[in-house]
Amino acid sequence: MYSKESQYVYLGMLRITFLGTGTSYGSPVLTSKHEVCFSTDYRDSRLRSSLLIQWNDYNLIIDCGPDFRQQCLRAKLDRLDALCFTHEHADHTAGLDDIRAYNFRQGPMPVYLTKRVLQSLERRYYYIFDERYRYKGAPKIIPNIVNDLVPFMLEGKRILPIGVNHTVVPVIGFRIEDFAYITDIKSIEPKKISYLENLEVLVLGCIRKEPHPNHLNLQEALDLIDEIKPKRCYLTHISNLMGFHEKVSLELPNNVFLAHDQLKLTVGS
Repeated sequence: MYSKESQYVYLGMLRITFLGTGTSYGSPVLTSKHEVCFSTDYRDSRLRSSLLIQWNDYNLIIDCGPDFRQQCLRAKLDRLDALCFTHEHADHTAGLDDIRAYNFRQGPMPVYLTKRVLQSLERRYYYIFDERYRYKGAPKIIPNIVNDLVPFMLEGKRILPIGVNHTVVPVIGFRIEDFAYITDIKSIEPKKISYLENLEVLVLGCIRKEPHPNHLNLQEALDLIDEIKPKRCYLTHISNLMGFHEKVSLELPNNVFLAHDQLKLTVGS
């Protein structure tokens, strides 16, 4: 039975865990005196945005930011089969070194990313990619280049990358069956809306109520949701400036929800 207040939403085949739902600052924010940073509601405490998607015995994570190790420990994730990256910003990539623990048990990690993101990681993590600087125990990855609107397969699932705009930085969202994950979005080309039709669940980045130069604010997100028309939408990449989870949740349309860390749902039939 679905309930707006429930931590679990039962829809089917894909098992989704929000490992983190915060912005690049997370929440509480260092040095901040904002009231949400002192909330006692666990839903107002947010690690940097990351998502775990599971089907069968396969574990896929989208983005591994600086809280990656903590998130995997909290989720008791003892196996990780692949990583997808949305873009190169540190709050989405800074945990890459911590895949070493999985390498020791499983071998090299398949990673799915655009050429632009790979080039960024090659500069920042030169000791992973440049054999002159590799050391025993350095992370091992198998890069797989993805391109906008060119699907690829993972463990029997068709993954469709969908490019959106984070102002000057391109970002890749991912659609898997009737589920789509799009974070750090400011705009999307109108012609791409059709690739997001008939979704059971959309996860959409939405930073706060006030306008932001690089992210959707709440009204912009609601307008886009009205265009896409998913059955349900969960907002993520949320700043403390959005307000208290409990209060904001009551202001949202019936099919729109604030995600929170450790929220779990399943998607599909």
